[in-house]
Formats: sequence, structure tokens, C-alpha cells
Amino acid sequence: MMPTAPRPLSPVLALDIGGANVKLADGVGYAANWPFPLWKHPKDLAEKITRCLAKAPSAESLVVTMTGELCDCFETRAEGVRSIVAATMEAAGDRSVSFYQTNGQFVSSGEATEHPLLAAASNWHALAMVAARYCETEPGLLIDVGSTTTDIIPLIASKEAAQGRTDTERMLSGELVYSGVERSPVCAVVSHLPLRGKDCPVAQEFFATTADAYLLLGELPENPADVNTADGKPFTCAAAHTRLARMICADRGIVSMHETLDFAESIRNTQVDRIEKAFRLVVAAMPVEPQTIVLSGHGEFLARRLLERLDLPLRIFSLTEEWGPVVSRCAPAHALALLALDALK
Repeated sequence: MMPTAPRPLSPVLALDIGGANVKLADGVGYAANWPFPLWKHPKDLAEKITRCLAKAPSAESLVVTMTGELCDCFETRAEGVRSIVAATMEAAGDRSVSFYQTNGQFVSSGEATEHPLLAAASNWHALAMVAARYCETEPGLLIDVGSTTTDIIPLIASKEAAQGRTDTERMLSGELVYSGVERSPVCAVVSHLPLRGKDCPVAQEFFATTADAYLLLGELPENPADVNTADGKPFTCAAAHTRLARMICADRGIVSMHETLDFAESIRNTQVDRIEKAFRLVVAAMPVEPQTIVLSGHGEFLARRLLERLDLPLRIFSLTEEWGPVVSRCAPAHALALLALDALK
């Protein structure tokens, strides 16, 4: 994804360092999403951050959140946090750097490494704190659908009101659904696909991802230059057809495009089923039912399909419409920058 146009100077620049992307935002319009497979190249993170910073607006200070500590290149999440902190500090140069925690605090690199699990997977908290502002005094929910995961966060009294703090706690409560619109393997989403009046079991292989389904359904655009796919072939409808056909050990000569469209619809419906189950679990635990739903992430279309199915009398607020699609894709980074700017006032 191309970044928005850089601005000459920003007081703060936020980084959201994930396992597959490094996202940046300054809270006043600049946002960029740079692919980076951290689990493959952990030793190159400092260099990647340096390159990202060189293309971003100059900033007096950096604020950082992360989810990349979960990558399996690290023995523990604590090790992952310490590695990401060290890489960020190396790349930061003479800029001041603060790290965001799930208690809402900005802390030094020393404090982040001393209490690594507070810095781990903290980006959802920053986004929820900003999303809560759009609910005013009403109870609400944030539904953020990204490439890999979906967050469903209760918002009460203009603040986040999540039951969980760690990823594990949030998965147990339904507040984190480890399923997204690009990177989720199809075999992790469905066990069967519809084929000629029968349910065909899928191969337990990394042959296709949800991105292929949403490409065929017209929710994601083709990008022939993007080869970050299951088979390393271009992100085109023709190649997605092949990848989805392979999920039932077939190919495009055996399975038609119409049939793979049926596959895609089945994948979408199964993801909506899973998100609906989590939605109901989260709502059941709230002291009052939500009146406002705040949507974000480039998978917002999936959340909208859920809301159409539920047909509830809810006020819907879209961060994609409010912030624009590029910034919304980098929503946690943008939210973190807003929180940091508020702290400077």
C-alpha cells in the first residue's frame, strides 16, 4: 500500500510493529503500511524501521505499539518485546521514544523491557480508547477487522471496557478473533467447501488464504505486483481461482470460476459465523447492550455483513469514512498518535 503524502514535520510519529507489517501514522493525515515478515527476518527489523522512518514525516518523538512479539522466531513473548524495543531504539537515532502499554501508559524503553507483557499486543487498546470517543455517552462496541485478526471491544463511559488484557484472555472472552480478511489460511477457516451438491473436505495445506476469497468476491482489488500469496503467484483473480481450486486437491481445469466463487462465499459465511459467535459472547458480558458500533480496518466490509445479518437498531460509525481507507488500515497507529498528541497538550 502506498503511503499518504508525507508532511514536512510532525511532533510525533506512531509505529505499530506487527508480525507481517510495520504501520506508521502521525495523527494528522500521514499513514503508511509497509509489509515486513518479522518472523522470517527478526534481525532486519531495525533496518526496516529505519527505512520506514526515512520515508515518513520528520518527527521529534516516536511512540510505539506492537503485536509482533508473538512471532515464532522468538522463544517467548517477553523476548519478542525486548527484541522489538531494541530494534526500535537502534533505528530511532536521537529521537525520544515511548512505548504504549495495555494500561494506557506511555513508558520508556527500560520500563517496557522490565514489564514486557504490558507492552505486548497493546495496539488494540490504543484504538479502543480513541474509538470510544465516537460513542459519546452511549455504550458501544469497536469491531476492527484486519488482515489477520478481528477485535471486538466493549466501550463504556467513553473508555474501553475489555475483560481481557492479553491475547489469550481476549480470545477466551471473544474480544479477539484470530481470523482476518487476508492472511488467514483457508484450511483454518473451513473444514469443507461446497462442490456440486456435496461438502468436499479441504486439504490441510497452505494453498490459499482468505484474501483469495475476498478478491474473487470483489471486496479486495487485484494487484499483479503483489506476490505475497500462498503460492507466491500474483494477487489476481485468475491466480486466486487456481489457489482456491487447490484447496480441494483440484485445479482450474477441474473446478470452474463459478465453483470457486461458491467456495469464496462459503469462506465468507463461515468467518461471519465465527465473528457473530464472538460478538454475542462479548455483548452478553456487557452490563448494558451497545447502542453504537464503531467499525475500522480494511475488512470493514465483513463487519458490515455481520451487522446486516443481525439487523439490530444500532448507530454505525465508520472510521474508514471518517479517516479514509489508508489511515483506517493503519488505525491503531493513527489512534496511538492521537493519544500521544493529546498527552503533549
